[in-house]
Amino acid sequence: MRLVAGELRDYLSRFGSGLVGLSCLADGADTLFAEIVLEVGGALEVVVPAERYRDSLPADHHAAYDALLARAQAVQRLPFVESTPEAHLAAGKLLVDSCDTLVAVWDGAPARGPGGTADIVAYAREHDRPVHVIWPPGASR
Repeated sequence: MRLVAGELRDYLSRFGSGLVGLSCLADGADTLFAEIVLEVGGALEVVVPAERYRDSLPADHHAAYDALLARAQAVQRLPFVESTPEAHLAAGKLLVDSCDTLVAVWDGAPARGPGGTADIVAYAREHDRPVHVIWPPGASR
C-alpha cells in the first residue's frame, strides 16, 4: 500500500483545500483514501452502505472507521440494514453520482462480487464521469 499511498497523495494534493473526498471507509484503499484526503487539507464525506456496515468490517478496523467517521463533514446513510453486495453497489453508485471525478484504487481486475471496484468504475464510465485510476507499477493487493 506504500506505493498506492504515495501516488494517491501526489494526485490528491493537487486539489488544495477545495478537495472533498467521498468514501465508504472500508478497510484498505477506502480508508487510505480518506486519511490522505484529510492529510492534504481536504474535507471528508462518508457514505454508510447499511445500518450494520461497521459490524461487517474487520474488528481491527473499527477504531480507524470510528475516527474517520467522526471527522466527516457529512455522512449519508443508505436504507439497507445488512451490509450486502447490493448495499455496497448502491453506495458505490451514490459515490459516483455525487463526485466530479471518481478516484479508484484499482488493479484492473474484474469485481469479486456486485459493488466491487470494477463495477463502480464501469458505472462511472457508463455515466460519463471522469475516472482517475491509481495503481502504480509494482503495486500489489
